[in-house]
Amino acid sequence: MISRILTTTCALALTAGAAAADYSLTILHTNDFHARFEPISRFDGPCSAEDNDAGECFGGTARLITAVNEARARSNNTILVDGGDQFQGTLFYTYYKGAMAAEFMNQLGYDGMTVGNHEFDDGPEVLRGFMDAVDFPVLMSNADVSGEPLLADVLMKSTVIERGGEQIGMIGLTPQDTDELASPGDNIIFTEPAGAVQAEVDKLTEMGVNKIIVLSHSGYAVDQAVAANTTGVDVIVGGHSNTLLGDSDRASGPYPTMVGDTAIVQAYAYGKFLGELNVTFDDDGVLTEANGAPILIDGAVAEDAAAKGRIAELAGPLEEIRNKVVAETATEIVGVREECRAVECAMGSLIADAMLDRVKDQGIQVAIQNGGGIRASIDAGDVTMGEVYTVLPFQNTLSTFEVSGEVLVAALENGVSQIEEGAGRFPQVAGMTFTVDPAAEPGARVSEVMVGGAPIDLSATYGVVSNNYVRNGGDGYAMFKDAANAYDFGPDLADVTAEFIAANSPFTPYKDGRITVK
Repeated sequence: MISRILTTTCALALTAGAAAADYSLTILHTNDFHARFEPISRFDGPCSAEDNDAGECFGGTARLITAVNEARARSNNTILVDGGDQFQGTLFYTYYKGAMAAEFMNQLGYDGMTVGNHEFDDGPEVLRGFMDAVDFPVLMSNADVSGEPLLADVLMKSTVIERGGEQIGMIGLTPQDTDELASPGDNIIFTEPAGAVQAEVDKLTEMGVNKIIVLSHSGYAVDQAVAANTTGVDVIVGGHSNTLLGDSDRASGPYPTMVGDTAIVQAYAYGKFLGELNVTFDDDGVLTEANGAPILIDGAVAEDAAAKGRIAELAGPLEEIRNKVVAETATEIVGVREECRAVECAMGSLIADAMLDRVKDQGIQVAIQNGGGIRASIDAGDVTMGEVYTVLPFQNTLSTFEVSGEVLVAALENGVSQIEEGAGRFPQVAGMTFTVDPAAEPGARVSEVMVGGAPIDLSATYGVVSNNYVRNGGDGYAMFKDAANAYDFGPDLADVTAEFIAANSPFTPYKDGRITVK
């Protein structure tokens, strides 16, 4: 259990005592909120009003407002920043796009945000609309947007804000493979992160700014690499990998994680935690102390009444579809990223089987669903459409196409090529089985591929069903972009999955060994 009282201390102890000119700052931070404006369950999915009243839910904007206000009261000098991916994840985003996020981020008083890959899910148009609506800078350093009219001269690489009489430089960082992860269009060129960050650090340093924070939506591993390969970065506020840091058994590292003189923090996802990092700089802008902890936003945090009422108002148009019960499940259907991006997971098998079942009369033999497209679990009992849309929020449609066995194996190799990073390209499958060796070199990890119980024929043609995101090259599946007889306009994947659960209700989750990990 992570205490909401800051007990973790990670002092750099570079000075014996605090000089009179020392500057202290509290950095409050969020990341990967994914439109979780309402409280969530322990499965990161919807939480009922009854459970919320019983104190069994987490997060939600109304609680986050209270937590931020309480944290600000503990410090006389604070900023609030975000590590990206405010967009996508619930029907609120499907219905309101970026407008609802803009409204509440303005209310919370954010000071800056980096662009996450999901901010590009609906192209530059929706991102630009969001940027026009917010009262704070949205940043992205590692991309050339000069060829995109909607973002050129608007989306800045870095900025400077003033707080407590001092200048603070902020730099944005976005996944280098955003062109594979989202839909930024053809006019943006994404670049290597460390070099992009160093260029902005150098520019800010020349301006006399000696306190620099990177807002990074690049993942915990990339953040550590950026810290190791740059100079002048004091703090990296992370996102993308949904990493919890701190002293919990679930934590992936300490809070903050120190790489050289750089403090790296991240606060899991979905508004379940508010990061609270206290830093001190000497008169030369050298970071001399960094300590803090992620604050758990649980039922003990009171909900702001006005925000709760406003969210209920905005939920009105969504209620009928969200509350429709479509099926029943005997036990929890597990869809956590730790499983769905590394091994066969029950939700992945369900979704892949649902896709294959829907098109089995079209000569389709196998199904592939990217693990990163699976965003939540579903708890036991009634299954509502709201829960299904939380699992599959991207409005992806079924795509059918034909490829050779050789291309199919290449696709599997792509899917497991970043397994150690927990990348979303990991393939959940149906109609086929395979073995993966994570210790082998990428490109040579897959073996024993079977289709319909027979060894795959590399020269044969196979019918495949996936979602339109994967079929069009998302998550590195570029080998599918030129597939034969491609049709990307099938039914919504969430609807197909709901119908499959309903047809097999009461549904019993399963894993049947279709993916073997050595």
